[in-house]
Amino acid sequence: MKEETIKWMKLAKDDLKSAQVNFDTKQYYVCSFLCQQSVEKALKASLIKKTGKLIKIHDLIVLGNKVDLPAKLSKKCDKLNSVYLDARYGDLGGKLPSKKFNKKISLKFLNTAKEVLKWVEKSI
Repeated sequence: MKEETIKWMKLAKDDLKSAQVNFDTKQYYVCSFLCQQSVEKALKASLIKKTGKLIKIHDLIVLGNKVDLPAKLSKKCDKLNSVYLDARYGDLGGKLPSKKFNKKISLKFLNTAKEVLKWVEKSI
């Protein structure tokens, strides 16, 4: 396996561990953001394995399509996709990012990240 693929997968796993820590300490918006980051990095690891190239985008759907992510996981990633901006900026209508995320939402994202990383590990 390419060294670059291994590095991206390690980053993905590290982000997932950090997401879990933030979930456990009720920092739900940070957890959600790290879930998005974890999935993005795992999909990039898969893309590097498949094509030998990295593309610098954050869109999980585009990345997922390029690595043939199953439709079931792609649908879950579609919901996680908006977290990249939402966790940083909120809805610009006054709701702070820290108030937009809760335990239920973050748990869903955490489970999605775990599923995607599991799929990526099997595929690489």
